[in-house]
Amino acid sequence: MSRNTCSVSCNDEAEVRRDDAPADSRRWLYLPVQLFCILTLLLLLSACSALDGSIQPTATPDAQKVNVFGTAANHVHAMMALPGNVLLVATHYGLYRSADTGKSWSGPNQGMGDMMTSSLTSSPMDRQHVYLLAEHSLSSQTGTIGLYASSDGGSSWQPASKASDTGKMYTIVAGNRSANELYAYVPTKGANGFVVSQDGGKHFSSPGPLPFGRILGILALPGQPGQLLVYSNDGAARSSDGGAHWQTIKDFTSAVYNMTTSGPREPIYASGDQGIMVSKDGGKSFSMAYADARYSALTAVPDQPEMVYGKTGRMIYKSTDGGHSWKTLPQIKGNLENLVPDPQVSSRLFLSLSYPCAVYQFDQQNPTWTSLTPKA
Repeated sequence: MSRNTCSVSCNDEAEVRRDDAPADSRRWLYLPVQLFCILTLLLLLSACSALDGSIQPTATPDAQKVNVFGTAANHVHAMMALPGNVLLVATHYGLYRSADTGKSWSGPNQGMGDMMTSSLTSSPMDRQHVYLLAEHSLSSQTGTIGLYASSDGGSSWQPASKASDTGKMYTIVAGNRSANELYAYVPTKGANGFVVSQDGGKHFSSPGPLPFGRILGILALPGQPGQLLVYSNDGAARSSDGGAHWQTIKDFTSAVYNMTTSGPREPIYASGDQGIMVSKDGGKSFSMAYADARYSALTAVPDQPEMVYGKTGRMIYKSTDGGHSWKTLPQIKGNLENLVPDPQVSSRLFLSLSYPCAVYQFDQQNPTWTSLTPKA
């Protein structure tokens, strides 16, 4: 990992799918993924900037732009597709937005300048309510470090809360009880780092302690108010009261990297050390769907409960039978980052790449990758 690399979604050369490896050796092939994920939180907090908000010695971007997203030093932290053909790409040097499915882009966003942006999330009750995190990646930047909110699909942004008041958040996830509900995780607070806001991110409080010292992510179940899942290097847990109380999920005995679902009361997919697991009872229990893959990220497709994508550092896989079998998508060169389905066209998929930043589109009707990255 280079000095200014801050994408730490287990997106690593260790994440390989080795179905042809001898059974007694597969566990050693997967070991680097687990070790990498153990360091995920630490790397995310230290690779781009320090816990106390001081500037780290990240590389200054070259003057020469290579495409609409800037220089070859830029890289992607998060991406989101919204209804109305809107794409948002949060990068190390600013937020970029397209209102025409990638034909044209605006950015970096003037409200945050070229500050480092990450962890995009939108409310399932009102997709125009969008939140993200922003901080400094260069000593020349002067914008407010913290949480930003938009009520118009990312067209304009306002500061919601400062990191100096809330603590430095690792991830944010829109809640499922109101459009103004937001969950976040502050690693420096350990087991008490799970916090919730009911006023659009202006104020946060802790509903109760987590069952783990640290977590890797949060999944708020759509259409089920107060129903939450958290996952970590120690397994996963479920809450039915907005995080006040947690029950560990006994079916997980080791690290869980990622969870996803396609919609209200649809199957929940999880990828971890044990393989690909699925729940059909709202996360109360999980069963094995596919034991021979460890994907760093899973992406479910809205309104297609049996369709799910898996990603490693170099390859993308697709399942159409609820994770029980997988096929590879055409390979694309580059550092694969975020995989996002189109919320309106189930056959369409968006992919972001890093070093340099780029966005591609894949459509099942025309199974090739098409660039959505205009030149500089």
